[in-house]
Amino acid sequence: MNSRILIIEDELPMRTALKDCLEAEGYRVLTAVEGQSGLERALKEKPDLILLDIMLPKLDGFAVCAELRRVSIAVPVLMLTAKGQVEDRVTGLDAGADDYLVKPFSTDELLARVRALMRRTRRGRKQVHLTAKEYAMLRLMAEAQGEPVTRERFLDVVWGYTAFPTTRTVDNHIASLRAKLEPDPEQPRWIKTVHGVGYRLELPK
Repeated sequence: MNSRILIIEDELPMRTALKDCLEAEGYRVLTAVEGQSGLERALKEKPDLILLDIMLPKLDGFAVCAELRRVSIAVPVLMLTAKGQVEDRVTGLDAGADDYLVKPFSTDELLARVRALMRRTRRGRKQVHLTAKEYAMLRLMAEAQGEPVTRERFLDVVWGYTAFPTTRTVDNHIASLRAKLEPDPEQPRWIKTVHGVGYRLELPK
C-alpha cells in the first residue's frame, strides 16, 4: 500500500502544489485547511507522514505538533513555513517536529526530505540484521573511539591473513552498513569516510 501523507496547509495554491507533487510520486495525499481539523484528521487517519504549516487558523502548527506528541502519536512531522528565524526552527523542533523546511523550497528538496523521513520511519519499525563481518567492522570502529580505521586494518582484523579480499571489499561492506543503519546513506551521519585513510564512527557528543 502506498504511503499516506497528510498536508495541513491553509493556503490553497501551496496545498494544491504539494498535493500534485506528492501524488505524482505515488503517495496517497490527505489534506486539511486549518490546525484543529488537521489535528483531528491526523488522530483519525494515522498518516505515515505530516507536512505541517506553522501559520494556521484556529490552531498553529506548533500547537498541532505538540498535541500529537502529547498523545504519543509518533508520525514524522515535516514543518513548512515562511519563517526562517532560528528561534522558530528551535520552537518547531522542541514541539516535536522531525524536520523543518523554509518556504520557498524546491520540489527536489521537499521530496528528498520526505523520502529520508519515510526511510527513517521504516527502519525504526524493523530489526536490523548485520552479518558477522558487518558487526565486526562496526565493533572495530566503535573501539577506535572516533579515530579512523584504515582499510588495511579492516582487512587484517575482520578478514584475516588467510583471506585475499581487496580494499574494494571493505568499501562494499561499508556501503551495506550505511544502507542498514543510516537515515540517509547518501549523506552518512555516523559512518564517515576519511579520504585517503578509511572510515570512522561519528560518536555522539
